[in-house]
Amino acid sequence: MNETLSCIGCGAPIQTEDSKALGYTPKAALEKGLETGQLYCQRCFRLRHYNDITDVQMSDDDFLKLLHEVGDSNALVVNVIDIFDVNGSLIPGLARFVSGNDILLVGNKKDILPKSVKDSKIKNWLLERAHEEGLRPLDVVLTSAQNHQAIKDLIATIERLRKGRDVYIVGVTNVGKSTLINAIIREITGDKDTITTSRFPGTTLDKIEIPLDDGSFLFDTPGIIHRHQMAHYLSAKDLKYVSPKKEIKPKTYQLNPEQTLFLGGLARFDFVEGQKQGFTVYMDNNLNIHRTKLAGADAFYDKHVGQLLQPPSAKTLENFPELVRHEFTIKDKMDVVYSGLGWVRVNASQDKPVVLAAWAPKGVAVVLRKAII
Repeated sequence: MNETLSCIGCGAPIQTEDSKALGYTPKAALEKGLETGQLYCQRCFRLRHYNDITDVQMSDDDFLKLLHEVGDSNALVVNVIDIFDVNGSLIPGLARFVSGNDILLVGNKKDILPKSVKDSKIKNWLLERAHEEGLRPLDVVLTSAQNHQAIKDLIATIERLRKGRDVYIVGVTNVGKSTLINAIIREITGDKDTITTSRFPGTTLDKIEIPLDDGSFLFDTPGIIHRHQMAHYLSAKDLKYVSPKKEIKPKTYQLNPEQTLFLGGLARFDFVEGQKQGFTVYMDNNLNIHRTKLAGADAFYDKHVGQLLQPPSAKTLENFPELVRHEFTIKDKMDVVYSGLGWVRVNASQDKPVVLAAWAPKGVAVVLRKAII
């Protein structure tokens, strides 16, 4: 294939191998495009014909170039993060790259958290996490792009904060950024079928421009890949266990010291030392959780992973990384977070400390944070 072929919509080099990467075009569409002289990548084709923006993945270098471009402009940066996977959806060094531009933090997928959790508490908690990363957002908006929750509030907040400037929407893959942008477009136009092709000129790096009434633009940017997210180690079939679509129903397990919880075959939670207590698991409702004794846990995992302990399934087990142990001594109410999978809440205190070991696939981050609930 001629390597100089480019999408006439966004300028991305055309390729037919990786459907998640820039410039992907099915082979049949490539042949048709060459015949007609209208060669679009699949993303631009869907935008032209269905007014639908789909996320694509970029290399880290390409994403850094894009962030530098954001930093060189005078714009409002809308950083979309996944409330269910905050640590996995923060962009490392974003504060440095945006170079003093104003930031609006958008916590997406708020419908996943139990309804008993107040929005004000989540917003304050997200602000604390953002400050830890050096970000100083002007405001926080909670949304559910999937359920079209708070989209009007988000549009009004963007309009209030941008002050006539362009808007860049940034986020890692799997945070629901493109679903959110589609919801914004449909809210603004009132009908998704009213958007004409000419309103969406693309530019290089597959950044898509959405014109605003005053001549400024809202830029959709591709998502950066976070290698330490659980999703990158699972088959498409197993992804449903790490991407909840419904409100999570927390499950509390009363554990004695030297007991273990297997979180499917994806991860493991060992209660090593401390007083008997309840540990609450916040993960997809369909994930099978199995309790056993710590003493025989290694052998139990080796025997049952891919069968009793799923996912991963037996078919995908060969490519699944080994589990790596992370030990913590906890003296406060904390969440043990498995990036992209969920978290376990621990009720420890200074006079009742707890020693735990959290096991996750090699490469997947496990972090402690102040309890969100």
